[in-house]
Amino acid sequence: MDILNRYVLKKFLKTFLFVVGVMVLVVVVIDFTEKNHKFIQNKLSTSDILGYYYGFIPYIISLVTPITAFIATVYVTAQLSQRTELIAILSSGKSFIYIIKSFFIGSLIIAISSFLLNGWIIPHLNKDRVAFEVMYIKGPYFFSDKNVHFKIDENSYLYLERYDNNMEIGYNVTIENFEDNELKAKLFARQIIWKNDIEKWRLKSWRTRELYDKGEEINTGFELDTTLLVSPSDFDNNYRLSETFTNNELNEFINLQQLRGADDTNIYKIEKYMRIAQPFTVILLVILGVVIASRKSRQGKGYLIALGFSFAFAFIISFVMSRAFAENGSLAPILAIWLPNIIFSFLTAYLYKLAPK
Repeated sequence: MDILNRYVLKKFLKTFLFVVGVMVLVVVVIDFTEKNHKFIQNKLSTSDILGYYYGFIPYIISLVTPITAFIATVYVTAQLSQRTELIAILSSGKSFIYIIKSFFIGSLIIAISSFLLNGWIIPHLNKDRVAFEVMYIKGPYFFSDKNVHFKIDENSYLYLERYDNNMEIGYNVTIENFEDNELKAKLFARQIIWKNDIEKWRLKSWRTRELYDKGEEINTGFELDTTLLVSPSDFDNNYRLSETFTNNELNEFINLQQLRGADDTNIYKIEKYMRIAQPFTVILLVILGVVIASRKSRQGKGYLIALGFSFAFAFIISFVMSRAFAENGSLAPILAIWLPNIIFSFLTAYLYKLAPK
């Protein structure tokens, strides 16, 4: 990397960090203003509040990274263009790809850092942040679903009429076992209680019915301890739960939810694909920013920056819409998350052809 590449790269990264700092400061001030009454109401100390923002700030940095990288790129490129520095570079025999190279290296640094932070570091911080929000911001949680079903293995299903997450007791429980789509065994219990000391479920007033070719066998009892592929955590508040998993934990949880036949698996798949797609989004938006702002405009640098903001707004709208389609099942999660990248890749390629070289 020669001195000119280092000059542009340094300028880009410094601008990126400045834009991130400004956006995080604005978001933190707004967030603190909205939640201050909750902090006062719960009599939280300064150390408690600072501990919360210790996890909240990295989360916000991750959230705004693609857009801030794009804004920084547009600003730096527009500045170079208005000062005719780009013209001087091109006139010296350097290609337009040479100009993009410095920004690409910077975007690669940001993308790799983003992937590592989103995959392993920020989820650990989110565990405390989400727990804090559940306890002090969201208020007490009560599991209110009725007639809950779980798939507990390949051939068995658990049914609960209702569950009390405070007492850790389920009522009117049924466990059914099938083989070749035929019911082979059925267990019914009035209650199912989690016993924390032995980490097992205790069935109360249970009755089993096993079906054979020549008849059936019925057994009853008052108490029965058993292990199931279900725990009290499955009935806890799942508020932003996907954000608290590392990449490895997220993959394991998705496999578990698919085994159970859960309805909310798409939420966790969306989180998984977002973490994979975001580094590519950073690189794409940085290249797009260079292409947009490289043309010297009579309206000045402000026009190019405003144009960049309009593209950023369009990208956010497309991402929000595609994510909504994925959450309601209209689009496959992987397609929905990658669709904005695909659309803007074609847009970037088209604008690159029009860029001054």
